[in-house]
Amino acid sequence: MVGLFTLLWMAVTCFVGVGKSSLLLRFADNTFSPNYITTIGVDFKIRTVTINGQRVKLQIWDTAGQERFRTITSTYYRGTHGVIVVYEVTSGDSFSNVKRWLHEIDTNCENVQKVLVGNKADDPERRVVLEVDARRFAETMKIPFFETSAKENINVEEMFNCITRLVLEAKLRAPQTNIGDSGSGVRLGGSILRRHEKRKCCS
Repeated sequence: MVGLFTLLWMAVTCFVGVGKSSLLLRFADNTFSPNYITTIGVDFKIRTVTINGQRVKLQIWDTAGQERFRTITSTYYRGTHGVIVVYEVTSGDSFSNVKRWLHEIDTNCENVQKVLVGNKADDPERRVVLEVDARRFAETMKIPFFETSAKENINVEEMFNCITRLVLEAKLRAPQTNIGDSGSGVRLGGSILRRHEKRKCCS
């Protein structure tokens, strides 16, 4: 069905300085800059992907991690269909804040899909958060988990495709629901993703 696409809103959020903006830059533009400027308030990127023949346009909001922006960024969770929570595998403090971010998302969102991401996995010598511990935590929270590297382009595409699938599948479980009804002002076009096509996409 040429020209038919689904528009989804997503947000990337986390503790400051963990590389979420670099993840988004890698996914949207396939570039990486070690000197990428810290997000002030919010920024966003757009990219269209194809999932099982369905063209999906993703509008992805990059929210600031600084405490002083929490009031601003929390408003962008409302009406969001998916949220990517990012910590840095070389920072124990960032991982310790994950539970707080998840609570904030659940407070501000209804029926949102979430994924946990440990970024900077290309730096094993500085790693302080073990993959097994983060994976166990994600399992207790019942959310998918990925380790990524924006620098080396590891698991970036896979992670974004995974959360996109989760959102589309959630919409299939409520086939009469339009995304625009959530208050986002965005409507889900006719999805051609079939129930029998669903498969486990996330680790």
